[in-house]
Amino acid sequence: MYTLKSGKLYMKEVVVLSGKGGTGKTSIAGCFAALAHNKVLSDCDVDAADLHLLLQPTDRQTEEFWSGQIAHIDETTCTGCGLCQELCRFDAIHNFQVSRVSCEGCGFCAHICPVNAITMQDNMAGHWYISDTKYGPLVRARLGIAQENSGKLVALVRQQARKIAADKGYSTIITDGPPGIGCPVISSLSGADLALLVTEPTVSGLHDLERVIEVCRHFRVPATVCINKYDINEEKASKIEEHCADIGIKVSGKIPFDTAVNRAVAHGIPLVEYGEGPATGEVKRLWKNIEELISPD
Repeated sequence: MYTLKSGKLYMKEVVVLSGKGGTGKTSIAGCFAALAHNKVLSDCDVDAADLHLLLQPTDRQTEEFWSGQIAHIDETTCTGCGLCQELCRFDAIHNFQVSRVSCEGCGFCAHICPVNAITMQDNMAGHWYISDTKYGPLVRARLGIAQENSGKLVALVRQQARKIAADKGYSTIITDGPPGIGCPVISSLSGADLALLVTEPTVSGLHDLERVIEVCRHFRVPATVCINKYDINEEKASKIEEHCADIGIKVSGKIPFDTAVNRAVAHGIPLVEYGEGPATGEVKRLWKNIEELISPD
């Protein structure tokens, strides 16, 4: 939704997070993509992006993502002294060849090479895409194997999603964030208008929910909670609700276990388009609650 401030229109961004993997975060984000209107979609789980499996995008723009550096040995200059192989702390140089997977880009080998045969070159770390889906534009990315700086790539994805929303007048951005509480999560969360935290009724689910709530509070991002598959352990689900009530966090949804979720994923479509069922109805109610939370005052 748009909020009017000083004569200007501002878009709202909802980021779907989870303190741990496997809670159903992407399935819920995919359903939001189908339910929301006038929106841009972004997948910020760049280390293991899979929202595209539900949305079936058609890429219309592909760009390289360059980040960090990697050592390169000039064979014509190298004397084969072996000093770089001996001193590399990451064991990234063998037979005077640099492993792109093992090299950390620290530059020490280039510093100690007696004949300056080693140079540091920019590293192509992955790709990012602007895609079209039946639900709206999608910005996503794919980080290369063993590449780092995923927080920087997440920031780029969000920047492109916001640019599309501003240029085309979309009022909502729905972001599928990464799991955990690390740098990619911080990059996904900062500046968002609302975080939906998806958890499950387990000991680890509650523990990791508490950690991601603390991250939201640190960055002053309002948060609400969804308990997925709540009926597999209703006692633990009640404890999560009690904990959220104690700390002033609203539980906006409780989704029951439903085998239709797996079937929808197997068919490559969001659950809400697969068919009606107990989980489908609760996801629709969850989105209505989210809409209320992000609606203009």
